[in-house]
Formats: sequence, C-alpha cells, structure tokens
Amino acid sequence: MPTTSTSPAAAHRRRSRRRRAPPARQPWCCSFGLDPLSSTGRSPVPAPPRAKPAAPLSRRIRSPGRVSPIDEPYTDAASACPSARLSSVSEYPLPPLPPPPPPPAAERPKGTLRLRLVAKGLILEVDEVERVRRESRVVDRVLRGGGSSCGEVAVEGKVEVWAVREVVEMMLEEDGEVNAMRRLARGGVERAISLLEVSFALMFDRGVNNCLKYLEAVPWNEPEEEKIKILLSQHSSNEAASQDLLARLLPQNSTSPSELVFELIECITKGTNNNARKELRTLVDSILSRTPIYVKRDKELDKTSIYRTCHSCLNCLVELFEEASDLSPTDQTTISVGKGPLERIYKQVEDLNWLLQILVDRQMGEEFVDLWANQKTLATMHRRVSPMVRYELSRISATIFIAMGSGKLHCTGEKRLSLFQAWFGPMLVDFGWLRRCPKGLNMTTLEEGIGQSLLTLALMQQQALFMDWFEAFGRQGRECPNLMSAFQIWWRRSFVRPLVSS
Repeated sequence: MPTTSTSPAAAHRRRSRRRRAPPARQPWCCSFGLDPLSSTGRSPVPAPPRAKPAAPLSRRIRSPGRVSPIDEPYTDAASACPSARLSSVSEYPLPPLPPPPPPPAAERPKGTLRLRLVAKGLILEVDEVERVRRESRVVDRVLRGGGSSCGEVAVEGKVEVWAVREVVEMMLEEDGEVNAMRRLARGGVERAISLLEVSFALMFDRGVNNCLKYLEAVPWNEPEEEKIKILLSQHSSNEAASQDLLARLLPQNSTSPSELVFELIECITKGTNNNARKELRTLVDSILSRTPIYVKRDKELDKTSIYRTCHSCLNCLVELFEEASDLSPTDQTTISVGKGPLERIYKQVEDLNWLLQILVDRQMGEEFVDLWANQKTLATMHRRVSPMVRYELSRISATIFIAMGSGKLHCTGEKRLSLFQAWFGPMLVDFGWLRRCPKGLNMTTLEEGIGQSLLTLALMQQQALFMDWFEAFGRQGRECPNLMSAFQIWWRRSFVRPLVSS
C-alpha cells in the first residue's frame, strides 16, 4: 500500500481552516439588519492572547440553551448593537383590553333571626325570617318593635336545642294535620311534651294545637302527666285549645272522694268471690295508704259511713252465730270450709278486720274497741258453738290486742278493761285454734300484743287477769298464749320495786 507523506505546513493549514470554520447555527426567528458574525459587525478590539491553543471544536463545551460556543465573540457584538436588532423587529399593535365588568349590584341585607336559649346559653340563627314571623306571634312582635328584619328572641325555660330546631322546622313546613300527627307519633309522648313547651314559648299556635291533639289521644305515664299539668298551669291562656286535654285531668262530677270510697267498701263487703275481694281490698288499701303517690286526706274517708258498715257486718255475724248455735253438736262438728254458715262467718270476720285496720291507720279505731267490747250476744254464743266456728271471733280480738299493744290504738282505761273482761277468756280458749289456723296472723306478735295491752291496765286489774292466764296455762300449756315476760314485769312493778308514795 503506498504511503503519502504530509508536510507539517499542510497539516497546519488544514487545522487553521478547521478552526476558522463557523459552527452550524439554528435559524433566527427574527431578521436582523447585520449578521453578528460578519466582519463588519465584529469589534475592532483584538482578542486577548491565549496561553494554550484552543481545543478542537468537537470537544468544546456549549452553554445550555445557547446555539453557539461560549467563547464566540458575536454575542458581545450583538449586545453592543441593540438598536440594530430592535430596528428590524416587526411591530404589531396591542390588542384592545376587554371592557371592565360592570360593578355588582348592591345586595339587600338578608334578615336573620336569633333565638337565644337562656338556660343553655346558646344562640340559634334562622334565615327564613318572614316564614317564621307569620307562624310565631312572639317573633312578629319582636320584629315589629325593632322595625327591621333582624331581631333576637329569648326562649325561657329548660328547653332542649333539638326541640327548638324541630319547632322551627315545623314552622317552615306546610304539613297538614295528618302529617303532623305522624311526625309527633314517631317521637312519642316525651318528645311531644318538649315540642309543646317550645311552641308555647314562641306562641306557635299551629304547633300548640297539633301537640295538644296528639297528647289528648295517647296514654301517659305518671311523670309525663306531671309535666303536662305544669305546662297547662303555666299557660292557662290556651285553655280553649286544651279543653279536651283538660277533661282528662280535671274531674267533671261533684262526687266527693269519701262517697266513692264508701261505695268501693260496700262493693267489697257484698262480694262473693273471696280471691277477687282480697285483690280489691289490696287496691283500696293502696289508695288510702300514706305513700308519696297517693296523698291521703281526712275528707277522703267518712268515719260515720265506715262505722255504719261495721254495724252491718256485726249484725250479720250475730245472725250467722245464731244459725250455727241452733245446730246440734254433731252438725256443728261436720261444718266444713266453703259450706254452710262457716264460709259466711269467715267472710264477715275478714271484712270486720279489714275495716278495723283502715280505722286504726286513720287513728279512728277507738270507737270500735267500745263497739266490740259491748257485743254481749256474741260473747254468750261463743260458749255454745263449736271451737272451729267460734275461734273466728277471737281473730277480731287478736287484731285489737295487736293494735293496742303496739300503741296504734288509744282508748280510755275503762274501755280497755271492758275489752279484756269480754274477750280475754275466749282468747285463752281459742289460742290453740288460732295457732293451728293462723290465716296470716303472726302468733308471736299476738302474744306480745296481749301482754303489752295487759300492762296498760291498773296493777290490781292486771293481777286478776294474770291469775286467770296462770291457771289456764297450767291446764292447756302451749295451747295458751305465752305471757311470762309480761307476768314478770307485773310482778316486779307490784312487789319487787313498787312505787313508794311520799
């Protein structure tokens, strides 16, 4: 292969041409009058001397975003002739500015109603002032007084926030009566009472009428009834709207409670179903008892009517004992519960004991002690009838002894002595039957009641009665009441530590 020798001068010329060759340039977006790279546009100032020869074009660094090498001098010439560049730029007129928007129309201030809950310390704002104003007389009065569409209404009472909001919603909705009843039924009685209270406070007549109609048609419990009474008493001016509701709270007849109680007692004493009579007696006792729910007053019970019923029961009891005493001893022994006079005797004794308990609770039983002590006919017939019949009389005496021994029945010493003279002996005889058939009677309480009642008599009167008991206890044993504790007290008071007169 032939070799060609190249002279150093030719190589130097080739390098000089390669160095002077201008780099490829991007086309200009604007036409300038002078080419910044032409000889006429260059600056006459010579370039500074360089210590080293410039590197080849292919290895020179270009600045980002530029189309020419960093060290090319045309950039300085172009910056030095700004007038030449700007004179060749095509000038276009600026587009006209759009017309300014018209100024917004002045908005009318929107009215706001402020409902201030005094008890809660909160304020609710309502925008639909005019609609609320048409429904609420309080809001209308406040806005008329202020002369503007804004105002503040104070809602007194312990009302709930949700109740105020719901009442305002009821004002804004044009619901018919049927839809209003359905709305109240979903909430129940307690919620309807709260809405009624807010409706009363805001004088929202449509809401008041709807709540009253709903409450009149549904049952209440006792706390709800008390709330309704308080609301109606505080807003008595709406009596016309609440007339139907008041009919459930105000008695319309002139019958006194004492007359009604006497009618109830008469119905019980004339009844024939023993289980039903027992339940009804419990019901009447709850009505007459001293509890926070039922407040008992003197005018609720007529003493004369009660004693009239007691006399009627005693007369019937005398007739039944006369019927029983006419029977032969064999017939009296065969009398069973639920047949013949025994059932009717038991019924009369139960009625008398129940009436006596009512009188004792009302502190009106003193006359019954005198009434029972004077039953000479029954005391005489007590000896002639069978023990299984006559011990029913001692059940009445047991109720009196327990009441006297516990201090619930107060009567004079003469009446107490008459009671013991008439019924202490029959009690000693019938105590064994009472123990076998107590029928709810507490025998220990009865023994304590007899002993304490005996100790209320004079010491000489106690001595005669205690000697009768001592003799009966020696014969009958536990068939007699145990009065040993009362006997020891009587002995100590009489002989061990008697009161010495000065």
